Amino acid sequence: MATAAAGALGLLWGWLWSERFWLPQNVSWADLEGPGNGYGYPRARHILSVFPLAAGVFSVRLLFERFIAKPCALHVGIQDSGPYQAQPNAILEKVFISITKYPDDKRLEGLSKQLDWDIRKIQCWFRHRRNQDKPPTLTKFCESMWRFTFYLCIFCYGIRFLWSSPWLWDTRQCWHSYPYQPLTSGLYYYYIMELAFYWSLMFSQFTDIKRKDFLIMFVHHLATIGLITFSYINNMVRVGTLIMCLHDASDFLLEAAKLANYAKYQRLCDTLFVIFSAVFVVTRLGIYPFWILNTTLFESWEMIGPYPSWWFFNGLLLILQVLHVIWSYLIVRIAFKALIRGKVSKDDRSDVESSSEEDDVTTSTKSPCGNSSSNGANQVNGHMGGSYWAEE
Repeated sequence: MATAAAGALGLLWGWLWSERFWLPQNVSWADLEGPGNGYGYPRARHILSVFPLAAGVFSVRLLFERFIAKPCALHVGIQDSGPYQAQPNAILEKVFISITKYPDDKRLEGLSKQLDWDIRKIQCWFRHRRNQDKPPTLTKFCESMWRFTFYLCIFCYGIRFLWSSPWLWDTRQCWHSYPYQPLTSGLYYYYIMELAFYWSLMFSQFTDIKRKDFLIMFVHHLATIGLITFSYINNMVRVGTLIMCLHDASDFLLEAAKLANYAKYQRLCDTLFVIFSAVFVVTRLGIYPFWILNTTLFESWEMIGPYPSWWFFNGLLLILQVLHVIWSYLIVRIAFKALIRGKVSKDDRSDVESSSEEDDVTTSTKSPCGNSSSNGANQVNGHMGGSYWAEE
């Protein structure tokens, strides 16, 4: 029994690392065992170093949010306090937990008779009870400031690295002598840091603010990790650096818009979001298909020819382009509303907070049932981002 299991495992392992799938014709894993130059050739075992690095990134994030982001939030006037606490009521709490958080008119009338409360007062109680489960703006500000800092730093590093790389100026260099393209230290650190960051997002997603798009963003992070890992193992790292830098170009702008939103700098928020929208559309609908897909589909076909992992890689990139089109439509629609109405509206793309815009109320102990007003916490989307993706 043990022998059969070991044999099946061996077959699975051999299929998983099949040279016919991963590598071009007449190339074997043994050919890539040589030292090359710099860090040698990419190997799957290099990925193992990502996990302790991801834990380190997560630790740095905790320190950053505590000692840098939080003081900045307090400096711009964001209060270190939670939402107004709803008045304790066993009947309403049971309805909220067991039945619905958004009672209809019929149920409101029944509760009004049962409690001898005005319907408006019951609506106010449910609104505050929903807000009670929402994280404070301070927490959201700290999360966004961490992402903004990382995205900005990694984008600057990517530009600096690629500026001296020949494949930035001539994308055919991505396939010259492929797959015999040894790593350099700069390329290795760029890839590993991006991968470690997205792994840290995977870990932290279970402790961060819970959003309606939790599952979507989980799949997004998983797909991003898969694409980066896949391109590393089959040594498509040159074109991979172009793709990563291109996507990082808009991410920090989105986080900056969210920071302005949380700090209630509405005009700055609107301006940054419109700039983000323009950069997103130009990079995802212009540069990506006509520069990236052109080299991965046509220049690579001409220089190295297709093989199984080539088809798989380009299939993933084409799926990513479909997502770019969908996201661009939603983002442009929001940016257009911002220009027309003078205020960024709720972004339906992703990163929506766990409440509707009507639930964002002014919470004051002096006037707990005051007029509703949006605090902007759920109005600006988070990355793919993926992101992006993503975030993409």
